Amino acid sequence: MMRYDFRWNNWNHDHIAAHGVDPQDAQFVVCNARRPYPRKIGDGKYLVIGQAANGTYCQVIYVFDPDTKIFIIHARPLTGEEKRRYRRSQR
Repeated sequence: MMRYDFRWNNWNHDHIAAHGVDPQDAQFVVCNARRPYPRKIGDGKYLVIGQAANGTYCQVIYVFDPDTKIFIIHARPLTGEEKRRYRRSQR
């Protein structure tokens, strides 16, 4: 497991909460990323898909702050089809 520093504020905390994702779950997915993640998706953004400690499968998008802390800008649970594709890819 990788160790990262995260930056949270009201905006990103509330944004992911609106999608039903807890900050600790989002951090767990980032810190426990498995190949081929994290994946660069442009504009300094990275995508990670994985399973949180509580069993929830999530997609997390983040950027690095100038001080190299991770700032999560989006997180949401995977759909049923996305979960199936992810689990197949991890075999």
